[in-house]
Amino acid sequence: MNQRKISESTVRRLSLYLRLLRESGPSGTRVLSSRELAERTGSTSAQVRKDLSFFGSFGKRGRGYDVDELERTLAGILGLQQRWRVALIGVGKIGSALLGYGDLARRGFDIVAAFDIDAAKVGRHASGVNVWPLDELENVVRSHNVTIGIIATPPEAAEKTARRLADTGVAAILNFAPVKLSTPETVTVRTMDVALELEGLSFALTSERGNGAS
Repeated sequence: MNQRKISESTVRRLSLYLRLLRESGPSGTRVLSSRELAERTGSTSAQVRKDLSFFGSFGKRGRGYDVDELERTLAGILGLQQRWRVALIGVGKIGSALLGYGDLARRGFDIVAAFDIDAAKVGRHASGVNVWPLDELENVVRSHNVTIGIIATPPEAAEKTARRLADTGVAAILNFAPVKLSTPETVTVRTMDVALELEGLSFALTSERGNGAS
């Protein structure tokens, strides 16, 4: 594998390519060209070839990429040939939606435990997942061999929750709270800030209308 650092945008595109490949296989498609991959994922043929070149040589000139082979390769690159055990902290609206999102399990991410401070939720099953009291976080995360934590708590609780997850040995955190988390370098953090994404869309729409008006 190319030893240069792979950008987050490249990794996101690899995920899009993999999704398309997985959708194409059952339909009987056996080969896809870089142009087809590009058109159906919002990229360019040159970008597809560049993204894949980081990891080796794929496809045949004039023929394209074997769907099954490239799907297996990308799944391996993205670490999806194994299953990941996930803990969810916060069973509010976002957390409940994640628990009910069956595509996570289909893609290899198993939410094995959920946590909340609401006594009305603790001890119940949400979408088949047991909801534990937050006081049990360390014991349950360790006993369930959790690798990834999802934080869907109010902002004021996110930082402390992240520290507790890091102390248990969790290696990655997906954060839905609109705050920047301070964690050890050994913990990879991704933050999903819906407000920021919407503001980005607002900027794009405003810019487009401004350009059109001029």
